[in-house]
Amino acid sequence: MTITQHFAFALVQDFSHLAFSCAVEPLRIANLISGQELYKWSFLSENGETATCSNGSVTLVHHSFAQPPKYDHLFVLSGIYMRDRITPSLTAMLRREKRHGGTIGALCSAAWILADIGFLDGQDAAIHWDYHDSFMEKFPDVNLVRNVFVATGPHVTASGGTATADLMLHIIERDHGQDLATAVADQMVYTAVRAASAEQRVSLQSRNGMRNAHLAKAIGIMQNTIADPISPTQIAEHLGISSRQLERLFGKLLNTSPKKYHMELRLERARHLLIQTESSISDVAFACGFESTGHFARVYKSAFGVSPSAQRNRID
Repeated sequence: MTITQHFAFALVQDFSHLAFSCAVEPLRIANLISGQELYKWSFLSENGETATCSNGSVTLVHHSFAQPPKYDHLFVLSGIYMRDRITPSLTAMLRREKRHGGTIGALCSAAWILADIGFLDGQDAAIHWDYHDSFMEKFPDVNLVRNVFVATGPHVTASGGTATADLMLHIIERDHGQDLATAVADQMVYTAVRAASAEQRVSLQSRNGMRNAHLAKAIGIMQNTIADPISPTQIAEHLGISSRQLERLFGKLLNTSPKKYHMELRLERARHLLIQTESSISDVAFACGFESTGHFARVYKSAFGVSPSAQRNRID
């Protein structure tokens, strides 16, 4: 006898429609291919009537956050502005369901919501890459990973978009075997199914069309030393090559210098923090390796044409 699993999706206002479709459609197709009701699903929202996604589409829902149905898995799904959508009703439901032993996961930016109410402390979690910088600053006790999804631990998380499809195909394979998961992927014309360990963004080597290990390692060092930047000479020493070799690598393959590239990484991190967090400008400057807010402001304005304080008033 087939046991039907019930997925409940809590749709937070301005949720991602792409992630929503990638969550529900694999379940529907699994039922279609198997000829059985392996899965059923229902939708929840703040008002219990509708939920509006970020592209303006309106979805009818079955339940409110105040009265969720019985389920096997509850997934919170959000999108942009998720920090402003953490309502008392949503928080109360999640805390109540957790106390009652509910299985709660997060899709797209919703890992922020679970982290904000303390569910993810000490755990691995995935969130859309665009929120990584602000997430790490806001939730240092969460082990943020670059994976497309995390399926281990008490709270499953997926980074959004097609990563949600990867997670659902993983669940289908776990529940009903690889053959069905493959058939579902084929029906979706989804030929690049990723494992949880896959990173969200295309690798550095692929983005730059290169296969130089020294350059990849150098940029990895830079990414890990944004708050406490080190000199190109020190980076070269870590790699066991000369400073001149390092300069040539960056010049030939990226048409820039190591020093300039590292500064660009730091400024991009600063831009994310200014847009995505409420951290003070001095805290952002310090987090990105600047000892003086004055120096930070001058360099930032030179790079982006706007001061750090004005950046928050812009929509980019």
